Amino acid sequence: MLDDRKSRVLRILVEEHVRTGEPVSSRAILQYGHLGVSAATVRNELAILEAEGYAVQPHTSAGRIPTAHAYRYYVDQLIRPSRFPNASARVSEFFASVHNELGRLLKATSSLLSEITHYPSVVTGPGLSQETVRAIHLVQIRVDAVVMVVVTQGGRVSKSLLNLPNPVGAAEVEDAELFLRRHHIGQSMPQGLGRDQVPAGEIGSGAETIIRQATEALGRAGSTDRELYVGPASCLTDAWGEISKVRGVLEVLEREAALFEVMAHLPEGTEVRIGRELGIDSTTDISLVSSSYGGDQGGPQGRIGVLGPMRMDYGRTISVVEEISGGLGESLGSAEA
Repeated sequence: MLDDRKSRVLRILVEEHVRTGEPVSSRAILQYGHLGVSAATVRNELAILEAEGYAVQPHTSAGRIPTAHAYRYYVDQLIRPSRFPNASARVSEFFASVHNELGRLLKATSSLLSEITHYPSVVTGPGLSQETVRAIHLVQIRVDAVVMVVVTQGGRVSKSLLNLPNPVGAAEVEDAELFLRRHHIGQSMPQGLGRDQVPAGEIGSGAETIIRQATEALGRAGSTDRELYVGPASCLTDAWGEISKVRGVLEVLEREAALFEVMAHLPEGTEVRIGRELGIDSTTDISLVSSSYGGDQGGPQGRIGVLGPMRMDYGRTISVVEEISGGLGESLGSAEA
């Protein structure tokens, strides 16, 4: 843990570098920090911070820039919460006006997040496992094949092709549909009737076969149908500046499976991952600020976040991400109610 003066010097170093994007001199720290100490004292504190891995000096005559270690300390110990009325009004207006089905809502949310933060956004859907079944339809397309269409309370649609070992008639398809509706509507996707609970002999063998395959398909859909939405990346040059860094960020954004794994394994609440803490690429000048949504409001749960340079404005970014995640959770919770 740094002492009070070193912490104040580090905070000014980080915030000035975020503001200007340039190395920060001891003179700038004196000017903006109002520390009440001499220039020699500030230089000495900067030298100690550099020796302890919190700062680097790109050139002998230049000021210093924070390291990933410095940003981590800043986020954990020094960050000052901030609110931005214009962003808050925009978020409130957005969730008051949208009434989209879930997929469109999440995509629109990713665009809103990028629009306000000016960073590329990442939004993960909750998966069907947390959704309640609203309707089930069986459509026979061949004598030995049926398509099952499931609609959830959140407006999600899942389609499964059931290939049957033997031909079935229209009456058996109808019996199976009625049976599935009776046992699955109002239940979440992995719940309802288990495979070993299908009552053999109570209905025709053709309908029983359809029910068994449909129940298995429901379980698969509930465990695998998850979505990831990446917001506009038009702001990359403004955020990172150097073309080489922009290319690295684009490569990360294209690796959707890796991004999804990172988002899926973060703990509930707000999390900040800086540089190599992301664990997905050799590019170090990337930070992820993310927050979970839903769950406590009774609706489906997922995660939203933005990817920015390490010198992002963490106070503002965390504030916006938390505000949007809260609005999204409330919107989905009220939709489920």
